[in-house]
Amino acid sequence: MEIRPAATVLLLRDTPAGVEVFMARRNVKSGFVGGAFVFPGGRVDAADDLDPARCVGLDEAGANARLGLDRGGLAHYVAAIRECFEEAGILLAYDRTGAMLDFEDQATEDRFKELRDRLNAGTLSLAELVERENLRLATDQIGYWSHWITPPGESRRFDTRFFVAHAPERQTAGHDDWELTSSAWVLPSEAIERAHRREWLVIFPTLMNLRALARHPTADAAVRWAATQRLPLPANLPKIYQGRVVLPGDEGYDQGESDISKLDRETRDRAFLP
Repeated sequence: MEIRPAATVLLLRDTPAGVEVFMARRNVKSGFVGGAFVFPGGRVDAADDLDPARCVGLDEAGANARLGLDRGGLAHYVAAIRECFEEAGILLAYDRTGAMLDFEDQATEDRFKELRDRLNAGTLSLAELVERENLRLATDQIGYWSHWITPPGESRRFDTRFFVAHAPERQTAGHDDWELTSSAWVLPSEAIERAHRREWLVIFPTLMNLRALARHPTADAAVRWAATQRLPLPANLPKIYQGRVVLPGDEGYDQGESDISKLDRETRDRAFLP
């Protein structure tokens, strides 16, 4: 089965209670983890091979080195920004003056809402959008967070790079009412508790990224930590050993079962859900 490259963003903001992350619920009719609460993200498309001149602080060689790829690294960062705009309405980009894009003006907000709708409908590409609005993508503001690969046996498999970024202060996040049907800013600890109480469906990679985020008191701390990681990051390919999920370096990983289609549904659910 083809393993598709994907990119996901942990979009962060600070509150008096601590750092919050934007999460949204996938449409229950989705072909992949329908009904689950996730971070904005999706496949890396051919159209994400954007002109590097439209990306700030990062070129193809630098992106490839960070991600441990021979090619296509910059497209992962572009895909993360595109998916964030499509699914959450947040566009990580600089305007023609070099300032971070903001939607404080109602006319600007309305214009970008229409552009977002066209992007989601497939009648406008990200390349066309940035040319039209004379934008440069804020690839310099995105930290590389983690790397996960869907195990064999799932109906779709993804090789997903997780990124982290501050949410711009003058943009408002909201789900697209298409792929995502509800959304919330949430403390990582609260999202974990909702998962354990079975109020939210949260799959294992999302849960593990929430646990990692919960160790950081602020958005700045999380983004700085991402910048200090030794690159390229190891890929997390979960296996199941004696009824529990194990990752590279865990006891039993070499003996674990990677093809989860060989396991019954009860064993899979018990292992992969909180």
